[in-house]
Amino acid sequence: MRTFRRLRPVRASLRWKIAALAAVTACLVAAAVGALVHLWTAHDIRDRAEAQAFNTVYSAMDVYRRTGALADGAELDPAALPAPLHHPADGDRHTAYDGSVEGNLGPSFWAAQRTGGPGSPVLAVRVNMSPELYGLHRLDVTMTVASLAALAAAVPLAVYGAGLVARRLRRVSETAARISAGDLDARTGPTEGHDEVADIAATVDLMADSLGRRLHAERRFTADVAHELRTPVGGLLAAADLLPPGETEDLLRARVRDLRGLVEDLLEISRLDAGAEQPVRARVPLGAVVAEAVARTGPATEVTVVTAAEAETPEAAEAAEAADARGGPRGGARDATTVETDPRRLERIVGNLVINAHRHGAAPVRVTVDGPTVVVRDHGPGFPADLLLHGPRRFHTGATGRGTGHGLGLTIALGQARLLGAELRLDNAPDGGAVATLRLPA
Repeated sequence: MRTFRRLRPVRASLRWKIAALAAVTACLVAAAVGALVHLWTAHDIRDRAEAQAFNTVYSAMDVYRRTGALADGAELDPAALPAPLHHPADGDRHTAYDGSVEGNLGPSFWAAQRTGGPGSPVLAVRVNMSPELYGLHRLDVTMTVASLAALAAAVPLAVYGAGLVARRLRRVSETAARISAGDLDARTGPTEGHDEVADIAATVDLMADSLGRRLHAERRFTADVAHELRTPVGGLLAAADLLPPGETEDLLRARVRDLRGLVEDLLEISRLDAGAEQPVRARVPLGAVVAEAVARTGPATEVTVVTAAEAETPEAAEAAEAADARGGPRGGARDATTVETDPRRLERIVGNLVINAHRHGAAPVRVTVDGPTVVVRDHGPGFPADLLLHGPRRFHTGATGRGTGHGLGLTIALGQARLLGAELRLDNAPDGGAVATLRLPA
């Protein structure tokens, strides 16, 4: 049953948010671990190559001094020797990094030592790092593939785990929505786990229990007050009949009648809240019932019954004009729309809507019956935004500019519409005025 409009923001599913967060976290962890492993391995390869070159030039120099032969790949004054090693200090060993690449050779580490005094040849050894760097490349590829495989396995698990949490939260949300819609018996019930979601579910159930107790006490108080006031109000009305005719007597009788109407409205609301009312359904012509309900309200109201015949034939149009001249509903005589509903409660709803339009709106007030839909429209300031957002509330008219009243008419109309399984929608017309649309079950 829709009685007012509430905007719901578009939101992404919590499941996919958690899954996306898990995927991003896994990617960041994999990238960080891969970078650290790559940097550490590359640094280790350079350190080992430098140490190998340093030790090799030492052993090659020992062989060269003893035998005059070059061993372990040593060379004398090689052309590719880096410039810093062309003039090493006498007797000292030096190393240098060479980043040049020639085919499968390079990058490399060189180590060099002068064979004798100044001007003597330089013995140099070159350690090629390309095999180790190729192994580092294969390690990077392996880690990338492993990270993607782990990510592919982690995302479905994250989606599944997030789905479990989202399902529990959705259950709590649905319970809260049912409570907000008026189902005070809705409860989340026991939930799995002992985490924050379970705490939220238990809190919602406790809130519903507390709200139910308070509303029950409020309804009981309203029913008791209305019931207790019924007898003294009846006595006041009987006493007013004994007063001598005059202005005072008319004023007193009018106030007592208003008080009696208020008491009857409170009793009706208490019965609707308690679920003690049951509709007595019958097949009735909708146009005739609406016209009779409008006529009982008193103020002049235009009633239009839209029918297919009225729109198609000139004779029907003439009959509609004759009905207007008699003050009756247009198309009422030819209305073939019948509904299965409780006519007494339907008259109550229509009467309350029309009285509300006259009391809080402005003339002209028009009632249109189109199929199973009844539309009541006035040309006043329209419904307040608070009423459209939260729905009608008892003893709350929504705005001082909407006239006087107790705020019970729309509340009763809403309760009776729910009882009939009808939809009552409140809106404001684009060109001004309040529009109440009652759509009965077809």
